[in-house]
Amino acid sequence: MTDWQASGVITITTDFGHKGPFAAVMKGVILSRFRAATVVDLAHDIPAHWPPEAGFWISRSYQYFPPGTVHVAIVDPGVGTEREIILASKNGHIFMAPDNGLLAPLLEDADQVCKLDNEVLPNLGIETPSLTFHGRDIFAPLAAEFAAGRISLDDVGIEISDWTPGWLEEPEVTNDSVHGIVVTVDAFGNLISNIDQLLIKDFKQPVVSLAGHK
Repeated sequence: MTDWQASGVITITTDFGHKGPFAAVMKGVILSRFRAATVVDLAHDIPAHWPPEAGFWISRSYQYFPPGTVHVAIVDPGVGTEREIILASKNGHIFMAPDNGLLAPLLEDADQVCKLDNEVLPNLGIETPSLTFHGRDIFAPLAAEFAAGRISLDDVGIEISDWTPGWLEEPEVTNDSVHGIVVTVDAFGNLISNIDQLLIKDFKQPVVSLAGHK
């Protein structure tokens, strides 16, 4: 990806919640490296250690940001293990997340998918990251460098064609029905499913059935 055109915008999605300074610390690291960055909180109330919901929201939100945006997702039950970090580009956006299935909804038709080459980190001033806060020590500095236009995927990634599959199955579509799952419940009590509205656009009077109730 040699034609990366950075916009200076970074989104952050985590399961950190709003108790404690962890998301703010990530922003501080980003701004320390790139003061002109625009950092947007996409969501910090993802259920703890539940990557599918983070990937679901990112895949349905990134289109509303300008090309050149960097999307960082930290829902990482495997932090401190040998799990890789995935870097991907799609439609002019860059995505960064642990290789735990979080980005699976986006990777199949991504323009480029890489794993982070950890050997380049010292060259970027990223040394001895902690075992428990890669969001601060790896993701935030890298996001700042991408957003500033100082690096591209080719500079820090090793291209791959295999990654951890997603946790959510695709909806099952038949001639007269679509079977999906409820991914989450929003603040208003609405059930959010993995069924895209395009899958039911030809149904004249769709009926919703949940656990046998219509």
